[in-house]
Amino acid sequence: MPAAASRTGTPPPGELDLDRVRRDTPGAADQVFLDSAGSSLPPSPVLETVIAHLRREARVGGYRAANERAADLTAIPETIGKLINAPADAIALSDSASRAWTDFGYAVPLTAGDRLLFSTSEYASNAIALLHRAKSSGASVEPIPADATGRIDLDALNRMLDERVRLISVVHAPTNGGLINPVREVADLAHQVGALVLLDACQTTGQLPLDVAALDVDALSATGRKWLRGPRGTGFLYVRPELIAELEPAGLDLHSATWTDDADYTLAAGARRFEFWECDVAARLGLGVAVQYLLDLGPDLVYRAIAALAARLRAGLAELPRVQLRDLGVEQSGIVSFTVTGVDPDQVRDRLRDAQITVTVSRASSTRLDMRRRGLPAVVRASPHCFVTSDDVDRFCRTVARM
Repeated sequence: MPAAASRTGTPPPGELDLDRVRRDTPGAADQVFLDSAGSSLPPSPVLETVIAHLRREARVGGYRAANERAADLTAIPETIGKLINAPADAIALSDSASRAWTDFGYAVPLTAGDRLLFSTSEYASNAIALLHRAKSSGASVEPIPADATGRIDLDALNRMLDERVRLISVVHAPTNGGLINPVREVADLAHQVGALVLLDACQTTGQLPLDVAALDVDALSATGRKWLRGPRGTGFLYVRPELIAELEPAGLDLHSATWTDDADYTLAAGARRFEFWECDVAARLGLGVAVQYLLDLGPDLVYRAIAALAARLRAGLAELPRVQLRDLGVEQSGIVSFTVTGVDPDQVRDRLRDAQITVTVSRASSTRLDMRRRGLPAVVRASPHCFVTSDDVDRFCRTVARM
């Protein structure tokens, strides 16, 4: 297996600068951190940006401090656009992936008889929002069957499609394992009947290549706190530019619209209509720095390092007789899910924590259809980012073996 990254001197061309990444991640020095699918360790430039702005607000007030960073704030959508191949005015900044997802999902007009489809690996927040919209509009919500690998069954989807399908929600990678769904193939089928595709990229933005033009999705929601290594309370929404003018968000304020007449208003141009004026300015600045940090490192190098570490982790766990890997799919992401025979997932997490190893537990309540189908109440989830070393992974596997 190729090394995930170099740790000696200047890295050779085409290899991640792990020395730099480790220096910039002091939180990784005294632990094995394997929870970037939950909330990752931010690099030092992100932390310093957020703290510096909070200190500036304390000295001069929030308005003046924000005005001083107006150019940097304006540049954040452009920076994100470079990462996902989108124009800046197609990106709205948000406070979470769930908020971004619902901002789009609630803007899609629905009437009685419309159909909403979602994958069996759907995240609970998305499913709840779909059910809520269906209840208020008279639409129906239907799961798309999974194929033998756990991915969206494209043949089954094709049979389900008709002109009543308004929206298809696709989880790119679920929260409970390494599955990756076939996004472009779903989009191609959906667009044949005029359905919109909303991609939940919460678990893939920052760990897998994302090109919204190549994927041909109509919208994409993402968070800052996971694989992007940004602050909590940040996220973004991408909306296909030619679609924006057709949508009116469920909520508006004086940022997303202008009060143009006593009894009328005009929506903001571009995806800004999905933003509200009030926000955590320090956190948004941190998000911009986090995305730029990834761009500076080289996204492909980061993605490759994550994939190599996850593969090493899976290989190590596969050698342990009482461990069952629970990942589905053909290609797999940097999320590794497993169980240990005779040991509750919470106990596995806690024993690892006692050994200064951080993982988390993913429960059936988050991905109800998939976990119920497989009879899994919970799994242990390990998710290595590029600041993790091969030695860290080996230490993790040895600790699990001792259980």
